[in-house]
Amino acid sequence: MNQWSEDLISVERAGTLDGLFHQRLHRSPDRPAYQWFDRGAETWRQLTWRETAEQVARWRAALSGESLHPGDRVAVLLRNGPDWVIFDQAALSLGLVSVPLYTDDRAENAAHILQDADCKVLLIQDASRWKRLAPALGEARYPQRVVILEDSEQSRRVATYDERAVIAARWLPERGEPWAQRVADPHSLATIVYTSGTTGRPKGVMLSHVNILANAHASVTMLDVYQEDLFLSFLPLSHMLERMGSYYLPMMTGSTVAYARSITQLGEDLQTIRPSVIIAVPRVFERVYQRIQDQLEGRPKPLRALFKLAVDVGWMAFEHRQGRRGWHPLLLLWPWLRRKVARPVLERLGGRLRAAVSGGAPMPFGVARLFIGLELPLVQGYGLTETSPVVAVNPLEDNRPDSVGIPLRGIQVRIGADDELQVKGPCNMLGYWNNHAATAHLFTADGWLRTGDQARIDGRHVYITGRIKDILVLSNGEKVPPADMEMTLGLDPLFDQVLIVGEGRSYLTALLVMNPDLWPSLARDYGLDPEHAESLSHPPLLRDLVKRIRDALADFPGYAKVRRVALTREPWSVENGLLTPTMKVKRNQVLAHYRDAVERMYAEHL
Repeated sequence: MNQWSEDLISVERAGTLDGLFHQRLHRSPDRPAYQWFDRGAETWRQLTWRETAEQVARWRAALSGESLHPGDRVAVLLRNGPDWVIFDQAALSLGLVSVPLYTDDRAENAAHILQDADCKVLLIQDASRWKRLAPALGEARYPQRVVILEDSEQSRRVATYDERAVIAARWLPERGEPWAQRVADPHSLATIVYTSGTTGRPKGVMLSHVNILANAHASVTMLDVYQEDLFLSFLPLSHMLERMGSYYLPMMTGSTVAYARSITQLGEDLQTIRPSVIIAVPRVFERVYQRIQDQLEGRPKPLRALFKLAVDVGWMAFEHRQGRRGWHPLLLLWPWLRRKVARPVLERLGGRLRAAVSGGAPMPFGVARLFIGLELPLVQGYGLTETSPVVAVNPLEDNRPDSVGIPLRGIQVRIGADDELQVKGPCNMLGYWNNHAATAHLFTADGWLRTGDQARIDGRHVYITGRIKDILVLSNGEKVPPADMEMTLGLDPLFDQVLIVGEGRSYLTALLVMNPDLWPSLARDYGLDPEHAESLSHPPLLRDLVKRIRDALADFPGYAKVRRVALTREPWSVENGLLTPTMKVKRNQVLAHYRDAVERMYAEHL
């Protein structure tokens, strides 16, 4: 693409999130807004901003018939797609407060959120999801209306015996009336986003219109975004990073958003859609990284050496462009290495990416180095739901991959007690819904938000060094931050999931979920039956895995010595309550679940 043009809507012009949509509609009514895959027709479809507004008008009219008042809460439990945006915009335009739910969350968690927020209306993907959720709600007062998006035989049956349930196609009018941009307080409540806490019940983060608008606008000052940009959306829209970065921000810039069909089809969608911008979590890049490493294993040694040379020289070229190192004769090889090695890899990601943003969790430096060395414009950022969500991000021209970037414009950061990163700015939340105690605890006496993350600030860049709550204190008083160790071990293809254990103990141990594809061959190498549970506790195997882990952690400080391990084939998931919907390990629940295995690791030595 030769022409890149800006059409940025200011925070003041938008006023509210629905005002943002109204401004976009009038600025570029016939430009493409959304692309999605129509499963019934098995083809990709597109909506312009004008066509999107016509659908918003229908949903707006239907919601107006439900005896709702400004400030009432309505919930959405959908896969990513235009319907998510359309419902949200219809609700916001009526002064309603939207409450997103995760499609793969446990029914008990979703029921708790619906009741805690008194959600009067719920839009849900299909009848199967409603049938799983309804028993968890029991005779609860809310929701009063359940709108099932997908029409099916099962949906029609549910609608006949459940007086709350309606099918969207029958509930929506044929058309709705155009509406004017409303005058509203930008500081009023726009959404309640429940954080999937690793301990306790999720808390409802209250975000205002201006919280999110200010965050989107400040993000654009760090990374230029154009009307011609095409975003590929695949993280859940219930996640605040995706919602701000792949919904409100593209609306502010007039860009197009395409919705991936699923994570399993992401590779194919990248090549079909050929996006220019993606927002992802590190795990996505880690999986691609591991796939590349697996493929290299089967290649001849000269080809493996050529790939390593390309990454090394590409990294050298990156550092040279960033002004952090001088010229080197090896850089003469880069045009050839880019064409022969780097470009074929980037073509598998669509070949048009000019920005790939990673957030939500730390990015392993080795993974970042590989992709940046192949000339993928990858930047890492940092934030929390409570900060709407982005606090800092690396600009492309001053990208330090081992940092989480530079604070956004208007956001102040400082280091408090225990090296805690604290934040102040227009993006800080209004508070936690129905939880004054938690709100008071989150803020310092002088109004700074406590992130719970330990950090250091070097020049303009912020570096996250640990998590205050996740620090393990051994019985000798030594403090161990387990996150980096777990991240490093998670790059080993043998281990799908890792938890370092040691709070109050005399040494460190590890709980390891084995890769189901690699476990059978590993077990047979030791003469074991992979289907027998006792194979997971075979002493020679465990001793060798401890050695493997020590080798992987060789570059870590002296505290990073894992003396014993316990293996399991059972994955930690949202369904069994061991992961949050944002794929964070619930440390306390995992420890409780494997209490016996943990105690055995601290019994007699091997």
